[in-house]
Formats: sequence, C-alpha cells, structure tokens
Amino acid sequence: MPPSVPSLPRRVARILRTSLFAQVACALVLGITVGKLWPDVATDLQPLGDGFTRLIKTIISPLVFCVVVVGIAKAGDLKAFGRIGLKALIWFEVASTLALIIGLVAANVVQPGSGMHVDPSTLDASAVDAKTGGGSLPSTTEFVLNALPTSFIGAFAENSLLQVLVLACLVGAALLHLGRTKVPQVLPAIEQAQEIIFAIVGFVMRLAPIAVFGAMAVLIGQYGLGVIETYAKLIILCYVAAAVFVVLLAVALRMVTGLSLWKFLRYIREEMLLALGTASTEAVLPRVMQKLRKAGARDDAVGLVLPTGYSFNLDGASLYLSIGTLFIAQAVGVDLSLSDQITVVLVLMLTSKGMAGIPGSAFLALSATASSLGAIPAGAVALLLGVDRIMDSMRVVTNLLGNCVAVFAVSRWEGALDVERAKRVLEGEVVVETDEAPLADVVTVPAQATKENAPEAN
Repeated sequence: MPPSVPSLPRRVARILRTSLFAQVACALVLGITVGKLWPDVATDLQPLGDGFTRLIKTIISPLVFCVVVVGIAKAGDLKAFGRIGLKALIWFEVASTLALIIGLVAANVVQPGSGMHVDPSTLDASAVDAKTGGGSLPSTTEFVLNALPTSFIGAFAENSLLQVLVLACLVGAALLHLGRTKVPQVLPAIEQAQEIIFAIVGFVMRLAPIAVFGAMAVLIGQYGLGVIETYAKLIILCYVAAAVFVVLLAVALRMVTGLSLWKFLRYIREEMLLALGTASTEAVLPRVMQKLRKAGARDDAVGLVLPTGYSFNLDGASLYLSIGTLFIAQAVGVDLSLSDQITVVLVLMLTSKGMAGIPGSAFLALSATASSLGAIPAGAVALLLGVDRIMDSMRVVTNLLGNCVAVFAVSRWEGALDVERAKRVLEGEVVVETDEAPLADVVTVPAQATKENAPEAN
C-alpha cells in the first residue's frame, strides 16, 4: 500500500513546529493584527522584544571573542588577519559612500519633501533631544580611543564589540607567539566555550517568534498605519533606493565571488525575517556568523569583518541619512547647491561611522549634518521623528546584507573563502546544521556524493 499522505492541518502543524521561518512569519502577522486592533494592549508588549534582545546581547561579545581568537590561532598568520582588516575597511568605505551617493541622487530626482512648506518654528526641537537623550556622536579621536579597552572585563560588560575585537586580536596573537606547546589547553578551551555559546544561541532563538510578535505589535500600536500614508513618498523612496543598492550588492557579489545574493537570501531567510521583525541586526549576529562559517568563509574573516561592519559599514543608515537630509531641506524650503550636497556626503562619511549602539544616533548624525551646512534649522530634524521607526526595517536589512556581502567579498579577496562549498550550501545541496533543536536542519548530501568527496562540516 502506498504511504498515507498527512492531512493539511497536520502538515501545517509540522511546518509551524519545525520551521523558524514559518513561526516568525506568523508572529509578524499576529503582531500587526494585535497592534492594529488593540493598540493600548500592544504598547504593553515592549518587554517581549526587549527581553529577547537582551539575551542575544549577552552572547555577542563572548561569541565574537571566541570566533576571532580561534580564527587567528588556526589560520596561524597574524599578517593575513591584518590584511583582512585593511581590505574590509576599504570595502566598507566604498560601499557606504556609494550608498550615500545613491541616496542623494534619489532624493534629488524624486524630491520627497517638496511642497510641504513646513515652518521650522512650529516644530518641537526638544523632541529630538528626548529621542537622543541629550547625547552626541563621538569625535574621530574619541571614537578611536573608545575602541581601546580600559579593562578586559569591562569590554565584555559594556558589550563594546570594537574593544572585544581588540582584545581578541591580542589574545590570538599571544597564542601564535607562545605556540600550542606552551599553552596547549587554552585553544581547545576557547573552542569548547564557542560551542557552548552556539548551543545557547539555539536555546534563545526559540524565543524569536515571541520577540517578533511583541516588537511588531508595539510598532503598529504606537504609530499606527496612518504614518505610512503621511510619509508615503519618503518611505517608498527609501525602500526603492535600498532595493537599487541591494541589486548593486548582488552584482558585486557575483563579480567577486560568483555567488548569488538571492540564493544567500534564501539561505538566511529566518535571520532576515527576525531582523525585520525586531528591527535589530544584533538579534541575528550570532546565527549569521554561524551560517557564514558553515557556508565556507574562514573563521578569522567572519569574526573580524562582520562585527566590524556593525560600526563601519552601515549602508542602510547611510542611505537613510542622505535621503533624510535632503527631505528636511526640501520640506523647509532650503535649496542645497551641489557644493552643499558634497558637504553632506563628506560629513555623513564621518558621522555615520560611530553610530552603532548610540541612542537616537540617526538624529544626532542628521543634526550634525544640518549644523555643518548652516542653512537647515537644527529643529527641522524633528520632521523625521514620526517615520524613523518605520525606516528601521529598511536600514536593518540593508546593513545586514551589506555586511554579509562584505564577508564573502573580503574572504574571497584574501583567499579565505571555500567557493565550492559556498555554492553547494547556497544551492541547497548541503543543508548545514544549526545548533538549535528541534529547529535544526539536517546535513544532506546528494546521492552521487561519496564519503570521500562529501564536504566536511566546519
């Protein structure tokens, strides 16, 4: 007798039980529904998303430390690590500058703020101070000094990724200098700690649908869907500009590595949906690091390029800042000349680098840009308060994709990418395991693959 086919309800139940993507997608829809129907209830769900983000943040620093130390020690070449860092910074600068230029061109062509005729004196500038907590972006000197740790424990306690990276590089260099004969137990211990951390990631990720539900309900409950109608032109422009930038990323990835960005998107679809729902790239950093390693990128490249990109390669934020600056100018009737717009690019090239982890950093960068031009009232930045949270999804996805492409490109550039393995993983010929049961995928190899030619799991 032929095997019985499970009924539709059973198939749906199985998908919801085993697929993180399906769980997060359902949570997204439920969150929007609750936020629309019961906004007062929705605003009380903030702790669901915040709690998940806190748990993830506790993992990020030790995970980055372990991955970088193990990567340097196993690569056995500190100079190669330095080259990876330099090439990453070059890639970051080119990519973020391109994003700024695309944003300016798009805003000049569409002019999303034209015809608004806003009187800056009617805007509440104190609302921007409340959003930013009265803070400011660090100067270049402060940024460099802040990247240097004052305490080994303090770097982890403050969750400062750049400081953790510096410590990891020092520890990795010390292990290379001493050799495994003098400290034979240290590297295996760090590798075991890394496996424990990835197991914790698996546990925490089970809470991802709850976090997405809470975050989306709060968003819709607080702002409603009306804000989308009010700022429709600006929102559509930002998302279309981001789509253009992503297409350019796809072309660059294909040219440099021969890999398909669309297949990579399918590979990290759960992480993308989670990042969209929580509006946080930090929420998916551990899983994305793991998947990039499984897809053939060497540990030292993943450990250095991806976390560094969180501070230096905010492509989505760069797009938003350039479009936002021109939107504000157009809304208050200020005509920016070509030289003014070049100044915008130069200022944003600096201010966009130290934004990560600073509350209201986008508004601080916009205020600094407005002040440098002198023609735009600083209080006009308040025009974007109502739409900023809606833009988070665009910024998060673009930032994440930009940094993942940077990992593949720099790894290929340095010879730290197993291209054949990457292609097999993205094609689905090898479905990599993740450290989360029962949501884990099972490694599958085509029937024609033998034990000798089957790729090893990283």
